[in-house]
Amino acid sequence: MKFGLFGSAQAQRGGPDLDSGQGFRDYIEYNVEAEALGYDSAFVVEHHFTGFGQVSASLTLLTWLAARTRTLRLGTAVMVLPWHNPVLLAEQAATIDLLSGGRLEFGVGKGYRHNEFASFCIPMEEADGRFEESLALIIKSWTTHERFSHHSKHWNFENIIVEPPTQQKPHPPIWMAAGNPDSIRAVARRGFKLLLDQLASTSLAIERFNIYKAEVEVCGRTFDPMDVAVCRAFYVAENSEDKARQIEARLANQTRLAKLAQTPDGKSKSSMLAFDQTLDAAAESAMFGTRDEIAAKLSTLRDAGVEHMLLTGPAGSRENLRAFARDIMPSFAGSVAAPRRQPQLAPARA
Repeated sequence: MKFGLFGSAQAQRGGPDLDSGQGFRDYIEYNVEAEALGYDSAFVVEHHFTGFGQVSASLTLLTWLAARTRTLRLGTAVMVLPWHNPVLLAEQAATIDLLSGGRLEFGVGKGYRHNEFASFCIPMEEADGRFEESLALIIKSWTTHERFSHHSKHWNFENIIVEPPTQQKPHPPIWMAAGNPDSIRAVARRGFKLLLDQLASTSLAIERFNIYKAEVEVCGRTFDPMDVAVCRAFYVAENSEDKARQIEARLANQTRLAKLAQTPDGKSKSSMLAFDQTLDAAAESAMFGTRDEIAAKLSTLRDAGVEHMLLTGPAGSRENLRAFARDIMPSFAGSVAAPRRQPQLAPARA
């Protein structure tokens, strides 16, 4: 199995004595250590207007992370295309791909949080149309070597050639987040990779994995299990009380985010809001517990064919990161790599 990370940094608000950048620096150091421990990738979320500082400028954060790492794959999970100028986004993503030596994994989505669409003054009903147009423009920008023009309802560009080119050809791998069966099949038909969320139960995650696998094979392609990343929260607990505290914190965080995401009428049909808001459901969908308990959940996923995991831990706990790499990863991914000293970059000159 391959293990990457999925998550977010936080930039807290406060008075003049609060260092709002500390959360970003902690996130970078967390991922630098993760690379040394043998983790494969870091996928960063994009969210806006939460009031508690979730990552908003994902590509900027990944650029900094690219400079501090050498092998870590750099993923977005996801860039919400309806909010972005697609040509500017194509330029920024290509720049990261070049600077990182071709390590970008470009995850995209339509968005699901009502508060974000409302605050951007973009109707959620336009999400599908904006997404499709933007994705087509980004791919065209990366693969067209001559000037072109584009005019439509949402975007207009005249006589452009998008620079720089990407290092990966024809373009960086594209991932899409999906949970609805029809959406999952559509990802497979496009030939893109699939991101599965951390909130679905184990059985539902396996069901979604199998839907994608079947559709890939229907399309006449060979299925690669590395093309599906299953996201799971993880925590190596000291004891049952420690585990219970983390489950309660997980449920509280899920509930807080669901309130931001839900539409005023409470009728959002997003798969991201379909989880049961109970302690049992929060515990079942996460890998919290002893080393043996976590290994048992991983074995269930591996036996179902899952080989690619993205893990999100509580508040950047470095000890949790180390415990998983030390005590669990070797049984599923071979021996843990010896920690590598990371080169320090010289400060930029004015």
